[in-house]
Amino acid sequence: MSLRLEDRWVWDSWPFTDDEGRHHLFYLQAYRSLGDAHARHMNPSIGHAVSDDWRTWQVLPDALAPRTSPGWDDGTTWTGSVVQGPSGRYHLFYTGASRAEDCLVQRIGRADSDDLIHWERFGDAPLVEADAAWYEKLGGPWHDEAWRDPWVVADPDGDGWHMLITARANHGGPFSRGVVGHAWSADLDAWEVRPPLSEPGKFGQMEVFSYTEFDGRPHLVFCTGTPELNPALHPPGQLGGMWLLDGPGLLGPWEVNRARRVDHASLYAARLITDLDGEPKLLGFSDMVDEAFVGELLDPVPVTFES
Repeated sequence: MSLRLEDRWVWDSWPFTDDEGRHHLFYLQAYRSLGDAHARHMNPSIGHAVSDDWRTWQVLPDALAPRTSPGWDDGTTWTGSVVQGPSGRYHLFYTGASRAEDCLVQRIGRADSDDLIHWERFGDAPLVEADAAWYEKLGGPWHDEAWRDPWVVADPDGDGWHMLITARANHGGPFSRGVVGHAWSADLDAWEVRPPLSEPGKFGQMEVFSYTEFDGRPHLVFCTGTPELNPALHPPGQLGGMWLLDGPGLLGPWEVNRARRVDHASLYAARLITDLDGEPKLLGFSDMVDEAFVGELLDPVPVTFES
């Protein structure tokens, strides 16, 4: 079971369930022939598969790849999310970076589809980029300009759309600046960058956000690698991985220092889904096992917290 491609690694993914109840999964992929698993980050495309049970997957045509002409996303097409807009069209928000900037500056754009299969870029420019009023730009203490992994969700009260973003605050220690970046749009086309929904704390970065209900409460789901943990605020030997955080609602404020780690050795970049038995499970990929990158989707994982 699971989704393992013989010729490609699979890592970050994001699901979308269509009107017929079929589960579409969009995921980052790169050819295993690269040899070095780290090289996958600079050689990605976005794959697409569909399933009725979250376990058996039919691979469909690829959704998107870096543009072939010079542009803001000619280097990478990284993690995103899919929503259906008021018009009925589907919108894939994704992270892009350019070769001209050595893929060090992350921005967010969009592709559109009528059928979830064929995708067309929305214009030639990004829609959202980090605002120095609140967020760290390239040249700060981090190695890149973090502004990625857009998770787009409709406002619960009908006031447009919100985007949660992997970002870093422009203040604090190098391993404390990870925050929940935020942007808002009335129409999914024009976006306004807003202040972060959290304060600096225990994480140098928090990746691949999603927002969901869990145990009857609003939750933020995210991941952080072990090297990105703030050593001053974690016990010695603390591992990275998947984290869940309860809060007052979509717009927080999110008290990131209260996040709880999921007890799983290799699960990463997971989203919370409702499994066939009606139970919430985490769907993500297997990262490192015995110091080797695995790069395949796991079957849904029960939510068990680290003690």
